[in-house]
Parts: sequence; C-alpha cells; structure tokens
Amino acid sequence: MTKKLFLQAITKIMIGLILFGLLLFVPAGTIHYPNGWLMIVILFVPMFVAGIVMMFNNPDLLKKRLNAKEEEKEQKTVVALSGIMFVAAFIVAGLNYRFKWMILPKWAVIIGVVVFLLAYIMYAEVLRENTFLSRTIEVQDNQKVIDTGLYGIVRHPMYSATLFLFISMGIVLGSLFSFVILLSYIPIISKRMRNEEKVLEEGLEGYKEYKSKVKYKVIPFVW
Repeated sequence: MTKKLFLQAITKIMIGLILFGLLLFVPAGTIHYPNGWLMIVILFVPMFVAGIVMMFNNPDLLKKRLNAKEEEKEQKTVVALSGIMFVAAFIVAGLNYRFKWMILPKWAVIIGVVVFLLAYIMYAEVLRENTFLSRTIEVQDNQKVIDTGLYGIVRHPMYSATLFLFISMGIVLGSLFSFVILLSYIPIISKRMRNEEKVLEEGLEGYKEYKSKVKYKVIPFVW
C-alpha cells in the first residue's frame, strides 16, 4: 500500500460522492430525499470497503481500476453513453421525488436494495476470481483465460453483476422512470462485449476455445 494510491482512491470516491449527491439532491430540490441517502449508503460504503480490501490484498488491481482510460474508439463511445445514461437516470430520480410523479412503494425499494447488495457481493467475487480485471478493454501481460467459478457459468460475470447493480438503482431511488432509463445499459454492454470479445479472441490464447465451452455471456440460458 502506498500513500499516493490511498489518496487517489479516497479522492475518486469523494468526487464520485459529491457528483452523485448533486445529481440527486439538486433536482430533488431538497436534501431530505430518503431514497437518495439510501442509495448513497449502499453504493459508497461497500465501495469504500472494497477499496480498502484491494489496497491491502491486491494493490495492483486497485491501481488498474483507478487508472482506467479506454484506448479503443468503440469503447470510448460506450463510456460516453453510460455516462449520459447515469446522469439522466439520477436527475430524473430527483425530479421524480420533487414532483411526486410516480413514487415506487417501500416493498419495491426493499427488493431493489436486496438485489443491489447481492449484485455487489457477486461483483466482489468476480474481482477475487479474476485478478486481470481492468476497466478498459485490453489483453495484459501474462494474462490467461479464467474458466472456473462464475467464469465457468457465464463469460462475463462482471457484466452480470453490474447489470443487476445498475437496473436496481432506479428501484432503490423510488423512480420507475429511472429504472426504464437504466435498462438502456443492456444494449450498451452488448455493444461493449462484442468489441471486448473481438479483442480477446485476437490477443488472448485459448479464448476461442473458452467461448465454445461457456455458451452464455451474462445470464445462463438467457443471454
């Protein structure tokens, strides 16, 4: 662990927290938006804990995930589309609360929280299984195909986790409109995976054989 890495991680979390708060509470017209605070707690507390764990157990992985910058032109488009999706979903959630358009019931929010936390646990397990994970599309030095654990079920368990993480956010925020906006993540990751698999097939030994072995990308028997 280095002081520089620690400060970099804390800075990114704080910037994310501030931006997230602005996108939610400014449109809501108040800081008294319970679902907004709930979302902040279940998003940033596990994120902070995961960062601490990686800092002590796998600082190289943390460094890779902090210093991510896409080189693939197609992936830059995906990142931009994802950013637009999140900004729109959070602003709409705040406006939904402010103007009481369609507030989801508490039982739906509870289900959303459970799905979100289970997806976070899955996300952590994927990080544990695959130390080559990066936020960018690339083939790393000495990288090998991981085909055990969750990778023996679907080829992209990280996207499985983020899919459920993101679509549950709208429910946690109490906004059906935000939920619908976040469904656009499905075509976005579909586009990302097409490019990612092309890169891996060309540069990672054994990936074509792995594709023939593990048929599904994200959800078993579905996708």
